[in-house]
Amino acid sequence: MRKSVTGTATALQPVGEHEWLDLEQIASVEVSSENSEYPIESALALTGNGDTSWRANVPGEQKVIILFDSPTLIHLIHLQFVEEAIERTQEFTLSWSGADQMSHHIGRQQWNFSPSGSTMEVENLRVNLPGVLRLELTVKPDISGGTAVATLRRLRLA
Repeated sequence: MRKSVTGTATALQPVGEHEWLDLEQIASVEVSSENSEYPIESALALTGNGDTSWRANVPGEQKVIILFDSPTLIHLIHLQFVEEAIERTQEFTLSWSGADQMSHHIGRQQWNFSPSGSTMEVENLRVNLPGVLRLELTVKPDISGGTAVATLRRLRLA
């Protein structure tokens, strides 16, 4: 996978009627921050046991941007976040753009993590996004401004 840390349609693995896109073959990725022990490939790769995650290197809002080599049709966005240690409210937003380079809002979601209860957020967003060239995930790990770092266990597209 090609990637860059920016500072401040081949398909595999059937899932129901969908097949996950192999992002390593059809896209590059940019991340605003990355802990070298938790690279973004851990969250995007189709192989592996799913026990690893991407983790930012610094607290605060972070971006993961997927840049497709050619316009791509997306029907399903699967996101999985895990937090087992810190009680916090996270917010993520998703947007996309195509050849017109206009940003289109997909959605925003907040989730309350609690080590004694809710430790995993799983989102399956059914969409119809034609000709995607750029998909942007923004993660605000703690909306109260705490010192939590953004994490992402899994991001899959179909």
